[in-house]
Amino acid sequence: MEDDVERVLIAEDVIERRLDAMAVEIRRDFPGEVLVVIVLLKGALVFSADLLRRLPRMLEIECLNVASYHGGTESSGKVDFLDRKLPDVNGRRVLVLDDILDTGRTLRAVVDRLTEMGAESVKTGVLLAKDKVRSAEVEADYVGFAIGDEFVIGYGLDYQGRYRNLPYVGTLKPEAR
Repeated sequence: MEDDVERVLIAEDVIERRLDAMAVEIRRDFPGEVLVVIVLLKGALVFSADLLRRLPRMLEIECLNVASYHGGTESSGKVDFLDRKLPDVNGRRVLVLDDILDTGRTLRAVVDRLTEMGAESVKTGVLLAKDKVRSAEVEADYVGFAIGDEFVIGYGLDYQGRYRNLPYVGTLKPEAR
C-alpha cells in the first residue's frame, strides 16, 4: 500500500500538532457547552476521532453518511444523504467535521439541511481545504491545512476504499489509480 504513495504532503507529527491547535480554537469558541458534533462518514472518521479526544467531554457525537465522490477522484456534483434518519439538532449548537473541503457542495448541503432542521448554529471543521474556486459558497470555520487542488489519500481519505489508515496525507502514484 505505501508503495503506491507518490509523496507525503503532511506528516503524522505535523497533523498531531495542528489538531492540538484546532482543539484550542474549538474550546475557545464553545466554552463549557454541550456540543453536538456530527462526523461525516467515512472520510472524517480518523481526523474526528483524533480531534475529539482533545476536546472537553461535553460532546454528543453523531455520524452522518453522505457521498459525493462515489469512488472516483473528483466530486460527482451530487450530494447523497445515505442515512434514513438524521440526528436531532433542533435548538442545538452543532459542529460538523469533514475530511476535506473541495467543491464545497457536501459541506454546503449538510449545513443547509441542519439549519433547516432547526439547529441554533452550525460551525464546520475540516482537516484539509483545497485552495480553489468552489462550486458552492462555503468556507470552513476551522481548517487543519490548506492544500493545492490535487487528489490526496491517507488519514481518513481514500481512493476506492483504500489508504484511509495511512497515518499521514499523501498523493498516489499515477499508476496506482
